[in-house]
Amino acid sequence: MAEVKLLGVSLSPFSRRVEWALKIKGVEYEFIEEDLQNKSPLLLQSNPIHKKIPVLIHNGKPISESMIILEYIDETFEGPSILPKDPYERALARFWANFLDVKCITTIGKALFGKGEESDKAKEECGELLKILDNELKDKKFFVGDNFGYADIAANLMGFWLGILEEASGVILVTNEKFPNFCAWKDEYINCSQVKEYLPSRDALLAHFQPRFQTAAPK
Repeated sequence: MAEVKLLGVSLSPFSRRVEWALKIKGVEYEFIEEDLQNKSPLLLQSNPIHKKIPVLIHNGKPISESMIILEYIDETFEGPSILPKDPYERALARFWANFLDVKCITTIGKALFGKGEESDKAKEECGELLKILDNELKDKKFFVGDNFGYADIAANLMGFWLGILEEASGVILVTNEKFPNFCAWKDEYINCSQVKEYLPSRDALLAHFQPRFQTAAPK
């Protein structure tokens, strides 16, 4: 029986965050694929408040929320550090991770999946957020220093999933002309050895999201 279990969905960017952290640390784990339309008793028992994935179960004790799980993994297991050792860089990593995880993902969700005025307003806000990221990533390989880490794991939806969501929805939020630094970072991100090996299939993600947008499209 594995000491570490991960309840998740293989195509979810939030589950993938946790998998990357476990792989960076070299932790063996059992991945349990959840059906979000028919959640398992183990998921409901392990995360009774939010009833969401991912959930890490370590020695029978559950931990919820992907960014909290990342910090737990970093503090619990030996191996390369996910958060920087320097206190200032660690604070920067947490700041950008929170900005990406809360502000950017929420706004992108509204821009792509929202309707009417809500969607239009979110698209404008996405442009402002992308300007901030484009400026921050000027002359930088990753968000904090030269090493792939905590903030970059938090950025996985922006680095990979966003392009697929744009293709599936037909809504383009990012262009190289408007956001050259962000696009350069995205290319670097996708081809980074610590990322490329663990990305889900682009075709599988596209097949997953296209029907959602086709169903939502006006007749």
